[in-house]
Amino acid sequence: MRPMTAPAPYLPAASPTLSQADQEALTDLYVRGTPANTLRAYERDLHYVTAWKATRFGKALRWPETEATALAFILDHARDLNDAAPEDIARQVAEGLIAQGLRKSLACPAPSTLDRRIASWLAFHRMKNLPSPFDAPQVKQARAKARRAAARPPAPKSQHPITRDVLEQLLATCRGTRRDCRDRALLMLGWASGGRRRSEITGLMREDVSLKEFDKSGMVWMSLLETKTTIKGDTPRLVLKGRAAQALVHWIEVGGIEDGHLFRPVSKADRVLKRRLSPDAIAQIVKRRLKLAGLPENFASPHGLRSGFLTQAALDGAPIQAAMRLSLHRSMAQAQRYYEDVDIAENPATDLLG
Repeated sequence: MRPMTAPAPYLPAASPTLSQADQEALTDLYVRGTPANTLRAYERDLHYVTAWKATRFGKALRWPETEATALAFILDHARDLNDAAPEDIARQVAEGLIAQGLRKSLACPAPSTLDRRIASWLAFHRMKNLPSPFDAPQVKQARAKARRAAARPPAPKSQHPITRDVLEQLLATCRGTRRDCRDRALLMLGWASGGRRRSEITGLMREDVSLKEFDKSGMVWMSLLETKTTIKGDTPRLVLKGRAAQALVHWIEVGGIEDGHLFRPVSKADRVLKRRLSPDAIAQIVKRRLKLAGLPENFASPHGLRSGFLTQAALDGAPIQAAMRLSLHRSMAQAQRYYEDVDIAENPATDLLG
């Protein structure tokens, strides 16, 4: 994440009761104590709501914001505006945001998108120690009604899960170059360690991987600093075995990874660079391997490694609790979705007609 030269608007406001040094320490604590992905999401959401209010009311955000503004935000994002009249203020604002590249279409945004932006806006108020308009009864009720009115099945983060058979097709495209070794290790680690997220893969450092037991037992231990569902110091160690462990050790050897970032870019001359591999590069790797395997480039996204691991665990009959110990899902209900999809397909009642 780029260094912050000045406190972002959502960070704690200056307090007359704090010295300059204490205020700087508080700001630094918020930055260090908030995951980089969350900070980026805060910045995007703040940019959006600031542009929305400027277009809607011609005014800047207020701290605290008014209930009327919060209610207008919900109402503007709770319906499909394609059929709205040209003079409809919500449609005009949406068209303005589309022109700025902040909104994709006039269609009703997904409830999850609205929920995230509201959650960010609410968090900004809490960080400033201010009451939030989204806690007002009328605003909370409108938000609940909007969520129900726009209810739709959640779109999968990956079009298809990368199950074991798909993963094997991707691995078969990895031949003998350093880039192939890196991609093989990255895909295997991302899948076999429980379905890791992109930020978790790219955030791994060489010192996070222990090879002490590899020669004796063939196991490699991994320590993630933090994940979406765990905090620093509270993330359990994960283990790689068999082919996945062998692929990772091979990459460390051929890549000359003695310290620093575990996964790095590889030049066209097949030279391993020192900088960190970006999360976007993971998507490009998956897309490239799908294409080489003869599959559509949009067949799956990096999240397919995560959904594929859980889907395969369900197909193989692994207890969901065992799979969750690796995937680090916090919610049983969320992990259960992958198992339910497999269970319904295998249900004998689906074959009653023959």
